[in-house]
Amino acid sequence: MLNRRNLIVLGSGVSVATLLYGCGDTTSNTAQAQATPEGDTGAAEGEVALYDGSPVEPIDNQPINNPDGLPDRPLGGVNATVTVIEYVSPTCPHCATFHNTVLPRIKETYIDTGRIRFITRPFRRNVLDLAVLMVAEASGTAYHEVLSAYMATQNQWATADNPRQAIFQVAQQFGFTQERFEEVLTDEAMFAALESMREQALNQFGLQGTPTFFINGQRLETGATFESLSAAIDAQL
Repeated sequence: MLNRRNLIVLGSGVSVATLLYGCGDTTSNTAQAQATPEGDTGAAEGEVALYDGSPVEPIDNQPINNPDGLPDRPLGGVNATVTVIEYVSPTCPHCATFHNTVLPRIKETYIDTGRIRFITRPFRRNVLDLAVLMVAEASGTAYHEVLSAYMATQNQWATADNPRQAIFQVAQQFGFTQERFEEVLTDEAMFAALESMREQALNQFGLQGTPTFFINGQRLETGATFESLSAAIDAQL
């Protein structure tokens, strides 16, 4: 069982078996999702084409739009001229606040209308982050829905006496069996991909905490409020 000593920021270079000690000991692997060229819903003529949560190819050659490890799963407009990237850690209280109070307004105003392309990019800080992010990634196009469920219940699973079981209980709501859950938590390829994404964020983009936002490649230096984000987005529209 995980204890409070596990809730530390872990460095790189450890194996998945070591990092997920107490989070499952099975040995089955799952396949990584493959990126698709567009990942949109196939909008009819005259309608705004929106992403459906599928992994996509990078939109251009800018380093910030070319994540290491896993392809992005955007929401919003396929043809949007503004790209907002959020680096998120599921155990981060500030991330939960953003997802629970600010993101719904951003979604209504900018994402669902196709005005922006919104990318939630994983950044693991500890073993619980890793478990949640692996479950979310393994959920396919339900990635954002699963992540939102964990953000909404962060105070329950992150502080539970048995957080591994609490994380599984949320996963069950999305059709995960115990066997599937164990397979995901021991997926070496996914672990390596998430570590690669983490190292890129630290070493190439200078990430210092979460949530961190980039708007068309520019780091948002103000707080993660609706007002600050909307002002930065509107300046690019």
